[in-house]
Amino acid sequence: MSKTLFDNIWERHVVKNIAEELDVLYIDQHFIHEVTSPQAFDGVRKRGVGVFRPEKCLATADHNVPTVNQSEPIKDPQSAIQVASLEKNCEEFGIELYSVGHENQGIVHIIGPDLGITQPGMTIVCGDSHTSTHGAFGTIAFGIGTSQVEQVLASQCLVLNRPRTMKIEINGSLNLGVTAKDVILYIISQLGTEGATGYFVEYAGEVFENFSMDERMTVCNMSIEMGARGGMVGVDQTTIDYVKERVPISEEEIDKWLSLNSDEDSVFDRVTAFDGKDISPMVTCGTAPDTGINLNAKIGSSKHLSAKALKYMQFDEAALIADQKIDYVFIGSCTNGRIEDLRAVAKMVDGKSKADHVTVWVVPGSMKVRAQAIEEGLDKIFLAAGFEFREPGCSACLAMNEDKIPAGSLCVSTSNRNFEGRQGPGSRTILASPLTATASAITGRVTDPTQIMEFA
Repeated sequence: MSKTLFDNIWERHVVKNIAEELDVLYIDQHFIHEVTSPQAFDGVRKRGVGVFRPEKCLATADHNVPTVNQSEPIKDPQSAIQVASLEKNCEEFGIELYSVGHENQGIVHIIGPDLGITQPGMTIVCGDSHTSTHGAFGTIAFGIGTSQVEQVLASQCLVLNRPRTMKIEINGSLNLGVTAKDVILYIISQLGTEGATGYFVEYAGEVFENFSMDERMTVCNMSIEMGARGGMVGVDQTTIDYVKERVPISEEEIDKWLSLNSDEDSVFDRVTAFDGKDISPMVTCGTAPDTGINLNAKIGSSKHLSAKALKYMQFDEAALIADQKIDYVFIGSCTNGRIEDLRAVAKMVDGKSKADHVTVWVVPGSMKVRAQAIEEGLDKIFLAAGFEFREPGCSACLAMNEDKIPAGSLCVSTSNRNFEGRQGPGSRTILASPLTATASAITGRVTDPTQIMEFA
């Protein structure tokens, strides 16, 4: 019987079937950060069970860390407590930790792939919804709640209902200025925030096959924003080359990875197809990720834009999104904080400057990404353009740190969510690609990146 990539990985990790579609699933890799782990560690401590397989866990500090002066003590008391608690818990239970200042520290979903820990065929969890990022490698990767974090610490397993499968296929060539971020914003705008609820999505077709691993990670990262349990891409030479650059891999292991791929006649519970030529550079205009519109559109053209969101964003539905003056640009997060993202930003802004009234933060996703950017001289380009080049962390993606967008300010952000107050109380967020964010930083208003690219 033909099987999908998801079927192959899931079935190889079932420890025990409890009931129809309910399994005990073994977890290969557990990533941990400071926000969702303290109660879980308290749970295993109180129950006296300890951590079953600490070698299968890896922790980092990312959500609460400042992105300036990381060598100094964390100023925010709550953030300092959470990071200190993570350090204490990891030391007590023998879990490897990359805390502030460590050369491998960074956003949890960036360091896993970059260090060669994320590999095809794995089951991966973390107490963070954007764990779906790792699915780009042909893995079953998904976010879990704090009680489930405790389950994995105690048993390295989870009791789970088996999700349904969905294939999203996009063929054809992409237009000028269209990036992986635009592709996923387009998909979400078509399906809505609940359009893939209950499904594990496999992305297939020429567009995803031609994407780099960094681009595939961007797409899989935002699978959760349309309700999916996770997203994944099949294993190919691009995947293999990425992993081999980071860790030694045997030919036997590679053959095993390739055998996981969906059969040509695999049957999915749902199949959706789009044409690459229909996708333009996208931005959101409301307070949900499904309010994406192309940069030539009127704000009211979004079919998912509510009156409440329109009021919060202080927009006129008859106005063009490209006419909106901005205050901040944030380039970073687990969606777009990788080295390819920073290279694209540097290439566009090289020799240019930001608009005087705009504040721009460039936050690399890890210490490794930051070091690579400095080695390539990208930091000098950012600074010459008036951008701030900061230290690694989640930063203004969710403002659980000092990087908050002021109330009322409009920020073009390369992150993954634009909920009310997500980037700071009263802040307003437009989700965009690194190219669109950079173009907007240069002009001071929401800008189609092709306007800059054409004259570069």
